[in-house]
Amino acid sequence: MPYTWNKEEESNHCLELWPYSSLPNRGFAIFILITFLMLNFPLYTLLGTKYFWVIFTFLFITLFAVWYALRKNYNDRNILEKLTITEKFCQLTRQNPDGSHQSWECNSYWTKVSLHESGGPVPNYITLSGSGRVVEIGSFLSEPERKNLYGELVRTIKQFQSN
Repeated sequence: MPYTWNKEEESNHCLELWPYSSLPNRGFAIFILITFLMLNFPLYTLLGTKYFWVIFTFLFITLFAVWYALRKNYNDRNILEKLTITEKFCQLTRQNPDGSHQSWECNSYWTKVSLHESGGPVPNYITLSGSGRVVEIGSFLSEPERKNLYGELVRTIKQFQSN
């Protein structure tokens, strides 16, 4: 799962969430290499003709477009959400792909976890509310992961609210 709980001590829980990466850098390089080789197969019949450079140019542009799209997708998934829960406060910090940070903090006793089965940007949308604000958490996770996370969040928050 693309999230982990770090229980440093009984009075402090930390949850880190990140988008799942199905294509690591090594896989990206192999994919681009195989795509380059496959795009070159039609060129072998055109070697030595004037059409070679015309076709080569379009194939190179296609390869560059695939490379650019995959790299942009990889950079857009550079998100990290960190939820810290203690007896006194609950704090969510999000690092966006552009490097900016967003933060939300609330008293742990008043923190409310909600699961919106429909009506959100994704099914089973999880929100945290408190201090007059509602914030989303884990919207980049898959639907079953969000359902599991919701159950874990409710149990953990209730544990701190009962103390």
